[in-house]
Amino acid sequence: MWTYEKRLQFPVKITKTCPKTAQMIISQYGGPDGELSASMRYLSQRYTMPVKQVGGLLTDIGTEELAHMEIICAMVYQLTKHLTIEEAKEAGFDAYYVDHTTALWPQAASALPFTSIEFQSKGDAITDLTEDLAAEQKARTVYDNLLRMIPDAEVREPLKFLRAREIVHFQRFGEALEKTKEKLDSKNFYYFNPEFDKGMMKTEL
Repeated sequence: MWTYEKRLQFPVKITKTCPKTAQMIISQYGGPDGELSASMRYLSQRYTMPVKQVGGLLTDIGTEELAHMEIICAMVYQLTKHLTIEEAKEAGFDAYYVDHTTALWPQAASALPFTSIEFQSKGDAITDLTEDLAAEQKARTVYDNLLRMIPDAEVREPLKFLRAREIVHFQRFGEALEKTKEKLDSKNFYYFNPEFDKGMMKTEL
C-alpha cells in the first residue's frame, strides 16, 4: 500500500518565466542521466537482486527518484507557466512548444526523447550495482553543469538539493556493492553472474 503526501520532497517556488532554463533542466527529467531513467533502472533491478537488503535499498532509492522527477517537472512547469510566444521563439523553445505546448514531456536538453535504452537491468548483481554507481555520478555531473549555467537562486536551491541526494545515493550503492560481495564467493563473483549461475566456478563457463 502506498502513502502519498501531496507535497514535493523539496519546495519549488520559481517566480520568473525562463524557457531557456527550462530547456536545460528538462534533461534531468528525460535525458540519459535523468531522474526518470534512474527510477526505472532501480525499480527494475530490485527483483533479481540476490541480497534482500540491497533489493530493499533499490526500492527505496527508486521510489525517491520518482519524487525527484516530480521536482524537476515542477521546475520546468513553473519556468514555462506564463510563457509567451515571443519568449518561446527568443529562447529557442518554439520547437518544443509546437509539439507539446507547455506540457511536460521527457526529453534531454538536446531534444532527444527519452528511451528505455538509456538504462540497464542485467540480472547480475555486480553489473547492476556498478551501473548504479556510475548513474549517480553521471547525474551529479549534470547537476554540476546546470549549477554552473544557472544563476537564479530560486532555481539553484532545488538543484543543489537534488545534487546532494545523488552523492548520498552513490554512497549507499557503494555500501550495497560491498554487502553483496560479502555474500558471494569472493573467488568467483567477477567471473560469472551470481544471480543466475549460482555456484558455478570460473572453469565451468
